[in-house]
Amino acid sequence: MNSPGRVIGFVNAAHFIDHYAMLIFAAAVIIMGPALGMAYSELLPYATPGFVAFGAGSLLTGWLGDRWSRRHMMVIFFLGIGASMIAVGLVQTPLQLGAALLAIGLFASIYHPVGTAMIVSYADKLGREMGLNGVFGNLGVASSALVTGVIGQYLGWRFAFIIPGAVTMLVGATFAATVVHEDRKGTKQAAAQARVAKEDMWRVILALLIVVIAVSTTFNAVTVALPKLFAERLADLTKSPALLGVIAACVYVFGAMTQYTIGKLLDRHSLKTVALPLSFMLAPFLYLAATLSNLPLILVSIGIVMGAFGQVTVNDAMIGKYTTEEWRSRAYAVRYFVGFTAAGASVGLVAWLYQQGGFTTMLHAFAAICVLSIIAALILPREIRVPAPAGRVG
Repeated sequence: MNSPGRVIGFVNAAHFIDHYAMLIFAAAVIIMGPALGMAYSELLPYATPGFVAFGAGSLLTGWLGDRWSRRHMMVIFFLGIGASMIAVGLVQTPLQLGAALLAIGLFASIYHPVGTAMIVSYADKLGREMGLNGVFGNLGVASSALVTGVIGQYLGWRFAFIIPGAVTMLVGATFAATVVHEDRKGTKQAAAQARVAKEDMWRVILALLIVVIAVSTTFNAVTVALPKLFAERLADLTKSPALLGVIAACVYVFGAMTQYTIGKLLDRHSLKTVALPLSFMLAPFLYLAATLSNLPLILVSIGIVMGAFGQVTVNDAMIGKYTTEEWRSRAYAVRYFVGFTAAGASVGLVAWLYQQGGFTTMLHAFAAICVLSIIAALILPREIRVPAPAGRVG
């Protein structure tokens, strides 16, 4: 029988790796450009296919998680994404780079529909575990900027991909040796934990679609653009890639703390009670960030990541609360397909907006998009809590 603590520990580690791997390129591209003789706006679009695959692949991986095995899918995740990171470190041409980044995106698409469903199945307190899982993902984002900056400065950009790839494959081998295929009979989270009136379910679906598109697009745009934004706007503070990575990492730590706090609040309050005040954070902070630099930009960036990462926790908990075990991976697959497809499109949008008017135009545009998250929170109906059944996944 699998220990819930061990399984959740590995799934949390996978969330860290998933976001870390997807964002190495965003930090490394700053030093890859001169090495490959390409401009930032020329190199960045090579990440687009990988980000699209990150979302599109979730439909298939979520279906396989429900119909085949979540454990087996996670083994494939660890080994596949590790090998793909190593492959990026070995590329010689832009075409090879695009193919290797695509492979990272395809294997990364396994985690969210499969791993998040595993968290729900093994969790005692759903909100707390969702929040803690979000912390690991957020730390993956933060560590990616920090570690990539340090390794890139001292060992070169290739090792920034090769070293984490090798570590990930070791974690995958350990997971395969210690976690067995799940037995879903008597699943603790077999039933939904909350429901809404049947006639109001369309409001839940509409609100989820709106906020997923708005927040996923903004979330990805911010995480991709932040290293370059700091490199431009914090020039009076530092020009060191390593120190810029440290600053970005510190900003993301606030997002991690927000996710844990939001998760605990979701165990005590309805989704709408938590989501509504949170929805008002993103638009004003993004608008302010458009014209700021140095310390004021750092402070406003903290508000942006707190709002974005808090919203992600709300979105994941919504599906965990309202879906049953049988359909859970597929429900997450649809959520992440919509979210990550929009997020993938945001990479090209960032490059285009940056060419049009720099980060001022880009941040103003995403501030306007985030007004939609307020509308989504207002649409959410009243929640009716139901008790979760006893029992646990084996």
